[in-house]
Amino acid sequence: QVPVVESGGGLVQAGGSLRLSCAASGRTFSDYAMGWFRQAPGKEREFVAAIKWSGSSTYYADSVKGRFTISRDNAKITVYLQMNSLKPEDTAVYSCASAMSRVRSDSIWYQIPTEYDYWGQGTQVTVSS
Repeated sequence: QVPVVESGGGLVQAGGSLRLSCAASGRTFSDYAMGWFRQAPGKEREFVAAIKWSGSSTYYADSVKGRFTISRDNAKITVYLQMNSLKPEDTAVYSCASAMSRVRSDSIWYQIPTEYDYWGQGTQVTVSS
């Protein structure tokens, strides 16, 4: 697993955009995927998006599909979450998580927080109406 640091959160008007960054300190062969989750006050943690370190596989929650884009820069060992057309309901603390390679039987394992091995500190995103 790779220690990560998130940045890019802030306050934005509805309809605006933000880009979150998740910078990792390094990679090993065991590093498999990175995911973004969010948690609003009084709500459970919710899957947002995920990307594998190799190949082109990306995954999105239905609530953000078409508005958010997850991407990576392998050279910088950084994962990004570009958030467009933001809505007030997107307001939450966004956290980046690292998943190591292992046997996974659930086809939607990437949506499950306990499948991830390391979590960043979180960054606040607030969308005003």
